[in-house]
Amino acid sequence: MKPTIYDVAEKAGVSIATVSKVVNNTGHISNKTKKKVFDIMRQLEYQPSSLAAALTGKRTYTIGVLVPDIANPFFAEVARALENNAREIGYSIILCSTDYQMEREQEYLELLLKKQVDGIIIATEPKDLSAFQRLQNRKVPHVMFSIDHMALSAQVVSTDDTRGGYLAGSYLLAKGHRRMAVITELNRASGLLRLKGFKQALHDQGIELEGSSVIDAVSKIENAKQAASKILQMEKKPTAVFASTDLIAAVFMNEARKANVSIPYDISVIGFDNTIHAEIADPGLTTIAQPISDLARYSIQQLLKSIEQPDLQGHRILLTPRLIERESVIDVRDV
Repeated sequence: MKPTIYDVAEKAGVSIATVSKVVNNTGHISNKTKKKVFDIMRQLEYQPSSLAAALTGKRTYTIGVLVPDIANPFFAEVARALENNAREIGYSIILCSTDYQMEREQEYLELLLKKQVDGIIIATEPKDLSAFQRLQNRKVPHVMFSIDHMALSAQVVSTDDTRGGYLAGSYLLAKGHRRMAVITELNRASGLLRLKGFKQALHDQGIELEGSSVIDAVSKIENAKQAASKILQMEKKPTAVFASTDLIAAVFMNEARKANVSIPYDISVIGFDNTIHAEIADPGLTTIAQPISDLARYSIQQLLKSIEQPDLQGHRILLTPRLIERESVIDVRDV
C-alpha cells in the first residue's frame, strides 16, 4: 500500500502538521526534526501529494494543455514542444484532447482545476465562452495557443494566420494559377483568418474567389476526404487547392491519386503548418510553416509570467509564418 503522510508522522513521532511544514518548508522546524522526517520519507518512499502542496498555497509544477485532436500531427508536435520547454523549467504537462467536443472541453477544464495545475495552455476553439471566462474570473493563469477571441482578455500566442493565407495565395498567383479552391476549417478562427488572407491576395490581383470554391472541413481524415471528393467531382476543376492544414492537404493528395488526378500536374496543392505530413507526402508538400518551437517557447514564458504575476495584463504575441517550397505546386505557365 502506498505510504501516507500519517505513516510518516507516526514513524517519525511527530504530528501530521509538522510533516506538512517540513514538506512545504514552512513554519519553524528544527534541523534535527527536518532530517528525521526526510529520513523516514526516504525509508518509506513517500511522495508528497502535489494536491496537498497546492492546498497549502504551493505550486504543483504542473501545466494543463488542452488540444482539439492529438491525432493531428500539428497538435502532436505542439504538445512535444510544450513538454520540452516545460521540462526545462521544472514543470510537467497534463495533456487533454477534446476531440472537438464541448462536453469534453468543459470536463477537462474542471479536471485540470481539481488537479490544481499552476496554469493552462488552451489550443481549443472556445465552444462555451463562459467556461473560459470563469478561468479569468478565478484568476487561473492561462494562455490561448493559436486561438484569439475578443471576449477573452487572456495571454495569446499565435501565428499570423492572415499573413499565412496571404502568402499561400500570392505564391499560387506567382505560379500562374487563377482558378483555385480552398479547403478550410470554417468553425475555427484560424481557418477563417487563413481564408481571409488568401482571398485578400487574390483580390489584390483583381481576382475574386467564388463561394462554391470554399469547402468547409474539420482537420480530420473523414471530413477531409469528403471535402476532397467535392473538389474532385467539380465539372471545372481548379488548377490549385489551398488546404488550411497539412493533414487536409495530405488527404486531398491521396484522394486525388485514387481518382487518377496527378499532383501537381493536374492540380497543385499547398498546405499550412509544415508538419510531418508535408515532409513525407509524395510529392513533397509546399506549405506555410508555423514556427512551432517559438510558439511553444513563448507560450510557456507567458504562462510562467502569469503564474508569477496573477494580475498581469493580457498580451498578444503574433509570430510570422513562412513559405516552405517543395514539389506539390507547378508553374502552369510552363505547362
